[in-house]
Amino acid sequence: MTMGLDASVTDRRRQTRNHIYRYLYDAKGFCSRQRLARDLGLSLPTVYQNLSELMAAGLIRDSGEQQPTGGRKASGLSIVPDARIAVGVSVTEHHLRLAAADLLLNELAYQEVDNGPIPRFNDMGGLLSQVLEEFLDRFSIDRNRLLGVGIALPAVMSPDSRVITAGPTLRLKDTSLADLTASIPYPAHVENDATSGGHAEAFAHSGSRNMAYLSWENGVGGAVVLGGRPYLGDNRRSGEFGHICVEPGGLRCACGRNGCLEAYCSPRRIREAFGLSPEEFFLRLEEDGPGRGAYAALWDNMLRHLAVGVCNLRMTLDCDVVIGGLMSEFLEPYLPRLREYAAGGNPFEQSADYVHLSAMRRHTVPLGVALHFIADFLEHI
Repeated sequence: MTMGLDASVTDRRRQTRNHIYRYLYDAKGFCSRQRLARDLGLSLPTVYQNLSELMAAGLIRDSGEQQPTGGRKASGLSIVPDARIAVGVSVTEHHLRLAAADLLLNELAYQEVDNGPIPRFNDMGGLLSQVLEEFLDRFSIDRNRLLGVGIALPAVMSPDSRVITAGPTLRLKDTSLADLTASIPYPAHVENDATSGGHAEAFAHSGSRNMAYLSWENGVGGAVVLGGRPYLGDNRRSGEFGHICVEPGGLRCACGRNGCLEAYCSPRRIREAFGLSPEEFFLRLEEDGPGRGAYAALWDNMLRHLAVGVCNLRMTLDCDVVIGGLMSEFLEPYLPRLREYAAGGNPFEQSADYVHLSAMRRHTVPLGVALHFIADFLEHI
């Protein structure tokens, strides 16, 4: 049941209402009642009745725009983006990153919290619930409009999303997720962090694009999008790009193997080499001075291994490769060099113009996991 709307509405009427709302949701520019009726093949009385219900529920409004239609001026319509809100939480090794989004995935609030030393993963649920309530209070988020809370983890989960089968950066394996959501008094959904980023990127393009989304956060992961829709794979392990081998017998990865893309490109490599955060590292990289050569050498090595991974994705999936996540925020000046390295490993293409940076470079993961509840709302309104 959709909040604020009559639960007794027949399926046919609900479908008509959904079509009207989705039309307005996707509309670009001015949209009148007359245009709605014409484009959807509905009578004006049917349109007026459904619009009255949607307005009474606070989901749509007159936009204030008016355009002549040959006679009197027609007023425009638009959805109310913040009529409902979804919250996404990205859980990393050291931080919780929370974002609130409206129905158009516009960011309404953001906060990053140090999660401190958590002795047991089962204790994470209590901390998460506490931080969530403080976040809602701090930004005055109306709980009555809250659709739910999405939680993104750097982990592979079972097909039913009840068990973490592998989470190397969190040092977890075969761990139940029940305690993580038990303390949250709102609908909750748990998803892989890279898959969440891919969902957000697909939403930003709102088309039927094929895409390999490479998520470059504290670890390396990804998502495969086919025809604009995520492909999860038979075991929900699609897009584990961080564990593509880019250097046989190479650096040890947190997964226990050697030579993985994540071992070469994770920010952990920067911390272990120089004790610097990514922000500090790139400041040093851009400055002239003693020691810059060591920074430049490490970064070039990371780019070369990233290019091997990117080239493998292109050869396997034959689609655009989009790089997003925290580390992508620093990548733009170096994108030409990355494309050059990737092109050098591809016998079929002379350039790597298929490599792009994400349209949503900031807070992609928490927004992407919040999108789960927005998509569900749109489907069932």
